[in-house]
Amino acid sequence: MNAERHPLHRDRPRSSARPKQRPGVSFIVCTRDRAAVLEACLDSIRAACRAHPAFAAELVVVDNGSRDGTAEYLASVAATSDISVTGISEARPGLAAARNAGLARARGRVLAFIDDDCRLDRNYLIDLERHYAGGEKWLIRGGRVEIGDARDLPFTIKRCDKRERLTPSVHPGGFVLGCNMTMHRDVAARIGPFDERFGAGGALRSAEDTDYLVRAMLAGMAVEYVPDMTIFHHHGRRGRKAVDRLHRDYHFGNGALCLKHMRRAPWLLRHFYWAARAAMRELFGGPRFDQELRLSHWPIVLMNLAGAAKFMLLVLAGRSGQAQPVQEAIEARAEAGAQ
Repeated sequence: MNAERHPLHRDRPRSSARPKQRPGVSFIVCTRDRAAVLEACLDSIRAACRAHPAFAAELVVVDNGSRDGTAEYLASVAATSDISVTGISEARPGLAAARNAGLARARGRVLAFIDDDCRLDRNYLIDLERHYAGGEKWLIRGGRVEIGDARDLPFTIKRCDKRERLTPSVHPGGFVLGCNMTMHRDVAARIGPFDERFGAGGALRSAEDTDYLVRAMLAGMAVEYVPDMTIFHHHGRRGRKAVDRLHRDYHFGNGALCLKHMRRAPWLLRHFYWAARAAMRELFGGPRFDQELRLSHWPIVLMNLAGAAKFMLLVLAGRSGQAQPVQEAIEARAEAGAQ
């Protein structure tokens, strides 16, 4: 994990464009070489802000090492936008590092993490303000994630119609998706920065958002899903290979998550047991993990074990060069078995 003091407590750089009044919400968007989809994302956020101008908002966009002209595009948007837009650069690779950079710069009372391949519903801010108007702030809240393009496979979406809260009986992975995750800034200050070992581009590939949910629960906070606050996910995955790869990466991170929190959240082990039992039943004609996408339980089990092993090696070896060959061998064997 990043050893620096929490991003919300760092001194922030001065900016002549910074509004004097603290905005009600900061939209934090992290991106890397996705200028083609980023423009539509930012346009949708600004449209939602214009639809509800009474709720002051700002946009914080973190460029995580792009080489496709993203920095120039952000400079142009910041200079002409009617909504406050701040583009910042984070050279350290990985989504968790980029999220932490966004936390360091965001000024809003509420923080909303939106992925660069997502587009906001026009009423998003109206829904968000209504939910936070009640005064309950010690929770993480996520909203509906719809498929953005009918040609994309129905993966990384959340379409439940009921408002519900996370309990240990439900696996935290995907309960609130990191592409549509909000919290009061005091919640982020209490939980701390994202664990930079997790997440896309990090050693553990995924689960930086799920790790944050577990840490919130361990700190006595609620995790809530609401069936509005809608975004549309244009993830672009239309072939089996891309979905299978993401399926494996998610459960690689979840395995590391299980080992990290095993002592304080032993209920995570119960979910591994259930996955292993379902995998065994699948051998004898039992149902797959996802019937529509024909995703098996076996990659979950194998990648959970590989992710836990990788996490253990990271802890013991501190990512030393001596541990790297062992880590690579573990991952390669798990990948081969899961395919």
